[in-house]
This record gives sequence, structure tokens and C-alpha cells, in this order.
Amino acid sequence: MKAILVNEDKSLRWDNVPDPILKDDEVLVKIEAAALNRADLMQREGDYPPPAGCPEWMGLEIAGEIVEIGPEAAKCSTWKLGDKVCALLGGGGYAEYVTVKYDMLMPIPKNCSVVEAAAMPEAFATAYLNLFIEGNIKEGNTLLMNAGASGLASVIIPMAKAFGVRVITTVLTEEIAAKITHLGADRVVVTSKESIADVLKEELENGHSVDVAIDCLGGEIMGKCIHYLTHGARWIMIAALAGTKTEIDLKNIYVRNVRIIGSTLRSRTPEVKAQILAGIVRDVYPKIEAGLVKPTIYKVLPITEAEAAHDILYRGENVGKVVLTVG
Repeated sequence: MKAILVNEDKSLRWDNVPDPILKDDEVLVKIEAAALNRADLMQREGDYPPPAGCPEWMGLEIAGEIVEIGPEAAKCSTWKLGDKVCALLGGGGYAEYVTVKYDMLMPIPKNCSVVEAAAMPEAFATAYLNLFIEGNIKEGNTLLMNAGASGLASVIIPMAKAFGVRVITTVLTEEIAAKITHLGADRVVVTSKESIADVLKEELENGHSVDVAIDCLGGEIMGKCIHYLTHGARWIMIAALAGTKTEIDLKNIYVRNVRIIGSTLRSRTPEVKAQILAGIVRDVYPKIEAGLVKPTIYKVLPITEAEAAHDILYRGENVGKVVLTVG
């Protein structure tokens, strides 16, 4: 089969690789679409190696068709040949085929295309993990989701809204704010015109303080914002794109019982990931099939143009997910 490999100069090529070997507890999926994530860029640069046992090529989420089922997978699941599925991977999605443990698969929701389904597993699992497991968010709570134009925000914002959560998000410009109107955030803060720390202070004073923050930016502004949260709030760090250092008033943290939580999906055990996927099918799929939650697709390119697709993420121009089609 073929897969996307990284050359010594970090460029990409579509080249021959060995066919995957099916284990007893796995299914073989013929990949039809694979979505991009920033972790792919980090892996390409050599900063984010795949877990042991995973293929060397990138790709954390795919959609396609089951073409073979191992005996244990057949015994322990209801999957059948020909089922259309999407899957969360440790790696290996930029290819024609991939083997997946049976409990890392989800059915494609009734009203979603294969391209939309490919954009779901990583983003939806990260959203579910941080909203409901780490964040313990409830109906009527307020969420701060930084970087509202990101692929993850395009899932987290409508998912939170579907469960009755009020959402504040941040973007850099008015132009970007206009592009994410469809996500339904209650307040979009344009950070080139107003300070998010000032907005959170105003929200606190007006009785709408933030209960959960999901932060992929970090940096200096994180320490300024964390002072203006609900008593008992959770600030969840999932990345630090704006810087790895900040200054925090520790007295404010313990007086207000604020928790700072570090969270990544990739570091979770396979058992935890399987529980997350089962939770998505149980809790979120009804919202998806009711049309309340849907991934935002920015651009679709053939897998042979993976380098051009990566460039979109490198430039930060996408509002929503970029997806590669295979075949």
C-alpha cells in the first residue's frame, strides 16, 4: 500500500510501505478520508513521535470501510464487513489502509459524510475529554474556549452549546469573528481590540464568570485571565502556542479553589480512549444526528497534496478542519 512519508528535508512524499498486519483484536479499514491535526505538524518536525507499535507515518483520525475483521474483534464487537466507520488512531492515518483495535472505532453518524466523519474522532474525543471528564461542565455553566477559529474550537463550541453551556471565545480579528458566527458562541472577543482579561473581569462582576476554560494558547495572558473565574473553576491547559511561561497569583488560586489541569488525549491509555469514544456515541451522537453538532470543514484535498494541506495549518488560515481524501 501507499502512505505519506517524511523526507530528510521534512518534505512529504506518497510512497510504498508494507501492508499492515492484522492482529486478532483489530479490524482492517480501507481509508477514504483522513483529517489533519496540529500534532501531525509536530510529528513531521520530529517533536511528537507516535506511540510504540504505531506506524511511523502521520494521521490520528480517519474514516472508511471495514474490509477485514480479526477473530477476537469479531467475537467482542458487532462490527461487520462493509461497515462505514471513523477511528481514533495513535498514528498511521495518512495511508490507504490501517489496522484499528475494535474499540477505537465509531460508526459514521447518520447525517454525516465520510469527510465529516474523518474530522470527528480526534477533535470530538478531545472535546468530550476536556468538557465532560476534566471540566465536569454542566448545563448553565460558562465556558471560555480560546482560539475560536481552530479546528478544535469548531467542535467544542457547538458541542458545549448543544448541552446548554454559555460560551465565550477569542479571535484575533473582526474578519475571523465573522467566519465563526455559525458556531454560535455567546460572546466573541476580538483580542486585537479588547483585552480578554478585562472581558473576564467584566463577566465576573456581572455574574457570568467562567466555570471552565480550555486553553491551547497559554503564555503571559493565561496568568492574567485566571484571576477572574468562578469559585472552583477549572482551567484546562491543552497546549501552549502563545508561550510556555506565565505569572500567576497563587493566593488567588487557593482562595478561589481554582484548579489548573494539564490534559492531552494522546497520552491516555487505550482503555481510557475507548471509554471516551463510547461516551461520544452514547452522549454526543444524538446531538450530531439532531443537527446540533457538526464538524466544520475548511478544505478537502487529495492525499497526494498533503504538503499543501499542511501549509494551510502552518499559515493558520483554516477555520475548521482540513481533510485529505484517499483513492
